[in-house]
Amino acid sequence: MDILLEPVAFERDGGNARKNSAKHGVSPQEAEEIFSHEPLVLARDVTHSTANGRRYFALGHTRSGRKLFAVFVIRSKKLRIISVRDMTQAEEDAYEDFEKDS
Repeated sequence: MDILLEPVAFERDGGNARKNSAKHGVSPQEAEEIFSHEPLVLARDVTHSTANGRRYFALGHTRSGRKLFAVFVIRSKKLRIISVRDMTQAEEDAYEDFEKDS
């Protein structure tokens, strides 16, 4: 699935950034790091996508090795992170399996 075909520009939402920082301890800068490290696992969020926009999931890691799960949308060629948190154990296991196979 070719979700990110070109360089990514980020669009920050102050409310989501504050929520993610307060609830999950993830800054906007740290959340954006996962999109520049391999492997990056991307999938469409069929359940929460609407006619107005598609949502996506991402599993990735930061420079420090923190493994994060993010939900995002792409609007006007800009990626906006809606939510980001540490991976669950099941997500981490799937990510590590993907890492081994790639």
